[in-house]
Amino acid sequence: MQQDFTYAVARIRFRETKLLSDTDLNALLMSSDVDAVMRLLRDKGWGDNTDCRPEELLSLEENKLWEFINETVDDISVLNFLLIPNDYHNLKVILKCITRDMEPDSMLIEDSVEDAQAIYKAIKSREYGDLPAYMQQVAQDAMTTLLQTSDGQLCDIIVDKACMEHVYRLGKESKSDIIRLYCELFVVSADIKIAIRCANTKKKLDFIRRALAECDTLDVERLAQAACEGKDEVITYLGTTEYRSAVEAIETSMSAFEKWCDDYMTNAMKPQKWEPFGIGPVVAYIIARQNEIKAVRMILSAKLNNLSENTIKERLRDMYV
Repeated sequence: MQQDFTYAVARIRFRETKLLSDTDLNALLMSSDVDAVMRLLRDKGWGDNTDCRPEELLSLEENKLWEFINETVDDISVLNFLLIPNDYHNLKVILKCITRDMEPDSMLIEDSVEDAQAIYKAIKSREYGDLPAYMQQVAQDAMTTLLQTSDGQLCDIIVDKACMEHVYRLGKESKSDIIRLYCELFVVSADIKIAIRCANTKKKLDFIRRALAECDTLDVERLAQAACEGKDEVITYLGTTEYRSAVEAIETSMSAFEKWCDDYMTNAMKPQKWEPFGIGPVVAYIIARQNEIKAVRMILSAKLNNLSENTIKERLRDMYV
């Protein structure tokens, strides 16, 4: 039976009015220091009425987001495509910590599909069969690679590609247009980032092919060939695709391109503001809230590191409201 999101959408419509606007972000940016930013955020309802450090505040807001979604959505497994990247992040952390004899707790993301401690226990004891089926082979391959080569980057490639393929598969299996769109854009943005980095570091074609994941709106083989030839060729190829608007950002910097990715996703989600039913508004709200937290993190970091307002303003994402 298809899940009814009427109640969830009604609650989200109210929560959307509480999202930070571009004007709110500008006020945070113009604040004199971190303490002033924190005061403004508390006035906006951030935090839990106790004094906390900036990172604690951001972590608290992430937790509040998923607590709200858990309260609102009957079966949260429909949102696994948003959470599963956190599981793969946790997998990378656990693999590297085990091989370095470190404890991973402080680096694990709490909001995930699987229990991170159970994953840690299974891998530490080399009981790969105790892992979720989708994680068994990639965990074993990545661990073997780390032990044989000590190459953390190669480990990341193995896990990251598995993550991209998993998200893509979830999109293909979904009946929701907005979920299929999100999953496609997730893989597209990751593929382009990988291609640019590989071009900049002059990686060989086999390495690039191993890192890229298939998607519908990019010719991954052409992208790999372009990356092997250099950044200019990547830009030339992208100019022939529906993502040609990314070219100017890529030519500026990687941070500008990452902003383009987030803004492209936000703009793709904005039509969900007028959808009265379905999962679309739920997905759009989660992405908007995550971008909001990301923007606040940038501003707090800028204040802590005495970066200029213009520098951080160039990196701030478009807001959903």
